[in-house]
Amino acid sequence: MAQKRVLVICGDFMEDAEVMVPFQALQAYGVSVDAVSPGKKAGDFCLTGVHQTPIHQNFFERLGHNFKLNATFDEIDANCYDGLLMPGARAPERLCNIPSVVELVTKFASAGKAIASVCHAGLTLAAAGVAKGRKCTGFPTIRPVLIAAGAHWIEPDEAWERTVVDGNLITAVAYPGNPEFIRHFVKALGGKITGSKSKRILFLCRDFVEDYEVTVPFQSLKALGCHVDAICPNKKAGDFCLTAIHDFEGDQSYSLKPGYDFPLTANFDEVNASSYDALVVPGGRSAEYLALEESVLNLIRHFMECNKPIAAISQGPQILAAADVLKGKKCTAYPEAKLNVTIAGATWLEPDPIDRCFTDGNLVTGAAWPGHPDFISQLMSLLGIQVTF
Repeated sequence: MAQKRVLVICGDFMEDAEVMVPFQALQAYGVSVDAVSPGKKAGDFCLTGVHQTPIHQNFFERLGHNFKLNATFDEIDANCYDGLLMPGARAPERLCNIPSVVELVTKFASAGKAIASVCHAGLTLAAAGVAKGRKCTGFPTIRPVLIAAGAHWIEPDEAWERTVVDGNLITAVAYPGNPEFIRHFVKALGGKITGSKSKRILFLCRDFVEDYEVTVPFQSLKALGCHVDAICPNKKAGDFCLTAIHDFEGDQSYSLKPGYDFPLTANFDEVNASSYDALVVPGGRSAEYLALEESVLNLIRHFMECNKPIAAISQGPQILAAADVLKGKKCTAYPEAKLNVTIAGATWLEPDPIDRCFTDGNLVTGAAWPGHPDFISQLMSLLGIQVTF
């Protein structure tokens, strides 16, 4: 069967997590994904925004990652795609007023193809006449427009995790609901997920973990139906870890910006490591401090001694090196962590290009978040999880 293809309509100041999580998750599942933006071409970037759950009367915005487009809007043929995905935040306020974008959405709707819209992207559904007579949800402030466009509005839940499915139309409130949103979109594309239901996966976190490197695999694995927990020493379920955005902007090293607050789901001191099937170790500045925690190192050793899958990316292998579990292993990491890895007795695998990932026995390693599709896919293979279309 031909590979499924999905188109993502982007714009400056779209929601960071609402574009990158589905973009990389779908690729990890074997879907070909093209991201385009009107007035831009392949290789250009769109600015993204990080919008936090409001503690004031409205959300606030910080700059997110720079999102790289991989196709050119003016060259797109809607007939070549099986589904359309539209992220939210501020970008749709502009996109819904561009005739070529509205026409493109109309083509997907007329062909009965899967359309996935999250947050403010519902504005574009309204502009294209797609929402009329359909059950929809979205960010609360677009309710008047959707109702005026003839939609049957479904109120968002307090956690902003609700997804509403009406035939080929999938709508969601915001990025906290990415797992359910992505899962329903995969189903609408004809996908079937197997091998995930009993799998339990643990994430190691600390303040200033890299934003994408915790959020993308966490939500991608949860979308598959896995039970996923995130823990941090000296924090408990319901607490948050601050994240950091590591971006590549032409400097000698990555830049650092504040990211989302990432919610923890379990208590570090109460975790029973034997109840989990795999461990994920994201990167970021968090890694060099987690490597100093003996309780963390013992957790790493448990998974390695039991030959359970461990997936570590970017600076994450620094913790594995400190736990002395890399001797004789072949692995990679962010290039600046090469010394940690090699001095611990591992054979260094050059991450060229930076999105290369490697599997050696039970160990999956990657250099940085651009490699997430392979990183997640290789972990899925070790866990026996498949997505077929």
